[in-house]
Amino acid sequence: MQRRVAGPEIERLIQLLAKLPGLGPRSARRAALHLVKKRESLMQPLTAALEEALAKIVICSTCGNVDTSDPCTVCSDPRRDGSVIVVVEDVSDLWALERASAINARYHVLGGTLSPLDGVGPQDLNIEGLINRVRSGGVREVILAINATVDGQTTAHYVTDLLAQDDVKVTRLAHGVPVGGELDYLDEGTITAAIRSRTSF
Repeated sequence: MQRRVAGPEIERLIQLLAKLPGLGPRSARRAALHLVKKRESLMQPLTAALEEALAKIVICSTCGNVDTSDPCTVCSDPRRDGSVIVVVEDVSDLWALERASAINARYHVLGGTLSPLDGVGPQDLNIEGLINRVRSGGVREVILAINATVDGQTTAHYVTDLLAQDDVKVTRLAHGVPVGGELDYLDEGTITAAIRSRTSF
């Protein structure tokens, strides 16, 4: 059994930090030690920011984004093209697309993917909200920016089938060779997707 090197309060801080994505037990210990050493300049402002965020964070009733206002900053931006909706699995995907500044559209967060093995069905996702947005009018294209996993592709096909009768163009992100990628280092599935999705040069 591993011996404790700090009091229960610090051990609890380490355990909570270890639950964050990308942080294991050792990284959490380093982060906790850094926070403790920088109590006044880092830990106290961080605590205040967390308390303030907890009091104000809401889920956007339109798209499912996480923000401090409803509708969220993205949905309330009049400069965005409301005729295009980019469908993503999670808020982290929305933020990743926004970092790239690749498109100036609206978003819709599904909250996951269909996964029968895990008991996740259509009723567990925000699919009905998407269908209602499309059918309320003004949407000409739905871009499925869903991960290229088995569950992601199942979800994409399900959404496409639901929208088949609507007067809306359904597209998906291109799959294949990444920018700067070398064929020798790619898996067979990626190469196959790239060949099938080839475009004119």
